Amino acid sequence: MKQIIYRKVLPVVAGALLGFAYYYFIGCDGTCAITSSPYISTIYGGVLGLLISFPWKREKKKNDDNQSD
Repeated sequence: MKQIIYRKVLPVVAGALLGFAYYYFIGCDGTCAITSSPYISTIYGGVLGLLISFPWKREKKKNDDNQSD
């Protein structure tokens, strides 16, 4: 259970906090699609945190045809 929290929930929370911080410190006034609203930038940051939390490692294929006996 703790592994799920560390691998999925914490990156989403961190991304949401960074999204809100981006809105607060850098965001623009009303014309930018993502950074004009604190809700949108927070959700966007959370989604990016979720995407980063997924493993990107490829699985190795077993190649039985090339093995020499």
